[in-house]
This record gives sequence, structure tokens and C-alpha cells, in this order.
Amino acid sequence: MYVLFVVGLILIIKGGDWFVDSASWIAEVLGVPKFVIGATIVSIATTLPEMIVSIQATAKGNVDMAAGNAIGSVTANTAMIMGIFIVCMPFAIKRKEFTPKALMMFGASAALVLGCIFTAKKSMTFEGETNDYYTLSTIGLVVLIAIFIAFFVENFISMKKEQTHLEPSPDNIGLQQEDDIVPTKETATGKDWAKNIIFFVLGAAGIVIGADLLVDHGTEIAQSLGIPQRVISVIAIAIGTSLPELVTTITALRKKVGALSVGNILGANIIDLTLILPICSFVSMGKGTGALAVSASSVTIDMIVCLAAIAIAIFPTIITKKFSRWQGIVMLAGYIGYVVTVFI
Repeated sequence: MYVLFVVGLILIIKGGDWFVDSASWIAEVLGVPKFVIGATIVSIATTLPEMIVSIQATAKGNVDMAAGNAIGSVTANTAMIMGIFIVCMPFAIKRKEFTPKALMMFGASAALVLGCIFTAKKSMTFEGETNDYYTLSTIGLVVLIAIFIAFFVENFISMKKEQTHLEPSPDNIGLQQEDDIVPTKETATGKDWAKNIIFFVLGAAGIVIGADLLVDHGTEIAQSLGIPQRVISVIAIAIGTSLPELVTTITALRKKVGALSVGNILGANIIDLTLILPICSFVSMGKGTGALAVSASSVTIDMIVCLAAIAIAIFPTIITKKFSRWQGIVMLAGYIGYVVTVFI
């Protein structure tokens, strides 16, 4: 049981890497502009582990795992991963670039809390556990989808401008690096195609199979230990599916590129909140079980902790135009306290 849970975690992480890399290569060879790849394929594909886990959990009736994984991933990304980065390397930001995405992330988190808390609390039973639940209201669902569309458009426009800025001109004609040269239909060999198609298929299969193992054996572990599925979801599975962001953060630390880490985390968090949870809600409706149920504990504890972590991360930064070490210390200390509290 524990071994298969870990195997699922490894499959979903490695499968995600293979899927993103091969999908990006195929898109480039087919002539898809780099800014489109960055704004769509990479942004969404990097959150596939969380997405597939939550969707499968919803389809199997593990609603605590569906919402808990998405919310827990956002909290882990912000309080733990971003906290580690800021403690190790405080840095300045460009307010104009940071503020739109930061406010979208906070707005999505607030919309999720309000979209649940204003619905009637009911006692429901899922997977043998009876608890109090809220549901994600229609208004909350619409707001989350609207924020996702706004994020997608803003991301697309930003990358379009960046691509235009980097197009060859008399001023930058010698600046293109060897790593920037992209494959084309003419330069891609049959061996290249075969390798990337194989990795694309293996990556997708790894994500799906890994998610299935995580959901099934995460539920079994929770039941055998006598702890709620929510706890396994918001801590163990959430941290596991956030490992790609942690790897990116470690890479950014080594290269001393703060914007890379924070930009990756902001994008992943927004998609977790505004795409994954609405999809889960639609899956729940499609099953005939109504709007997505979210445990009262998730709404009153997990979501509030998530919202607080985001507030600490973004508002002082917008005001001062920099990430300060004290923010990282507060977020890390708060996350450790939250994890301890959840398990008590």
C-alpha cells in the first residue's frame, strides 16, 4: 500500500516532466510560436499532476481528496516552497509584472472561500466518512472561470510582447544563444519524432496511472491510520504533486533567478484554483452528485491558511516592491504550525 503510493508519486512527477518536455518539442516543430507554448501548453501541463489526481478523486467520490489536493498544493507552493526561496534569497520585483498575477491569485483564493462559505452546510457521507460539507456555488464557479480566462489572456499578451521584443533586429541580432535555437520540421529527424512521441505517451500514461495509485492508496492509508482523507490530501499528496515547483525553485536558487521561481508558482497556483476546481465541479455535476462538495474543515481551516499565506506573500511585496526575508520566515513557520495542527 505505502510502496504503491510512493510509486504513484514517482510516476506522476516523472510523467509530468516527460509530458511537458515532449509536448513543448512537438509544438515547436509544428511551428507553434514560443509565446503560445509558454502561455498554454507549459502553463497547463505543469499542473497536470494535481489536475488528474483531483479529477480522478472526484470521479471516484473522494471529494475530500479532490479539493484538498488543489488547495493543499497552493498552500505548499506559497508557504513552503516560496517561503524557502525568500528566506534563502530575498529579491526585488517589478511591480507592473508581479501585481496582476498576484492579485488574480489572491482573488481566486478569496472567491473560493466566499463561493463555499455562503452555501448551506450539510452533513454528507463519502467513502465511509460522514462530515459537514459546503458546496462550491455557481457564483463562485463563474468567478473562478472568469479569473482563469483573465489569467490566460494576460499571460498570452505578456508573452506575445516578450516574443516581439526578442525578435531579430539590428539591435539584438547577435544576442540569440545556442539554447534559443528551436527545432523545425526540416531539422527534426525521424529519431527525434519517435523519441518525443514515445515520451509524450509514456508521460501521459505515467500521470494517469500515478494519479490512480495516489487516489486509491492514499484513501487506503488514511483509512488504515484512522485519519481523514483530507489530511492525506492537503499534506502528503499536495506536497508530492508540488515537487516539480520545488525542483524549479532549487534550480532558480542555483541560478539566482528569483522571477523564474515566483512566476512559476504564481501560474501554478492560479491554474490549481481556477481550472482544476471548476473541472472537478463539472465532473461532480456530470456524475449527478451536484456541485463539488468541500469539507467544512477545508473551508474554515485549509482555505483560510491558504488565503493568509498568499496575503503575506503578495501585499507587502506589492507595497515595498521586494520580497523580504521576514515574509519567508513567517510563511514557513506558519506552514509548519499548520501541518502540526492538521495532524493533531
